[in-house]
Amino acid sequence: MFSKALFALSSVAFLIAAAPAPAPPPAPSIAAPAAVVADPANRLILQLSNGGTVVIQLRPDLAPNHIARIQTLVRQGFYDGLTFHRVVPGFMAQGGDPTGTGEGGSKLPDLKAEFTAVPFVRGTVGAARTQEPDTANSQFFIMYNPNPSLDGNYTVLGRVISGMDAVDKIMPGEPPAEPTKIVKASLGG
Repeated sequence: MFSKALFALSSVAFLIAAAPAPAPPPAPSIAAPAAVVADPANRLILQLSNGGTVVIQLRPDLAPNHIARIQTLVRQGFYDGLTFHRVVPGFMAQGGDPTGTGEGGSKLPDLKAEFTAVPFVRGTVGAARTQEPDTANSQFFIMYNPNPSLDGNYTVLGRVISGMDAVDKIMPGEPPAEPTKIVKASLGG
């Protein structure tokens, strides 16, 4: 009897050990879902002082609170006239600060981080913040090149779907001597 029980227990242990581990959930896609793409309010259009226009597909499926904030600020005209105050070639262009110093934001409260597994590749738009995760407000950055060190550590807001050539022409510097401005920010199109 004892040997049958031992055999039964060892058989169960073998079956448990032999069972494959459950697959991890799939990472969110770089591509936006069809429902997100279909909503014009999820397209941010930036007309730049360098003559270019940048269209960003916003991702409320990844960062609903951050996207709601951007949409609110765009409707208020908050971004109109602001500069890209920190532009590092090969890394990113950062804007959205009314002070132009990188230390400012809107009068609205800071946001809690909404991190995902979506990677920071060329054209990804992320929420700028301090070293503390829950300090994003109005500032954002656009990636020039992939940067895996940001993956899962910064909130992905969306991705440039048109106008990366205009992003490439944003004046570099921290701050630039003659910063590129957002002439007009709008939603739709």
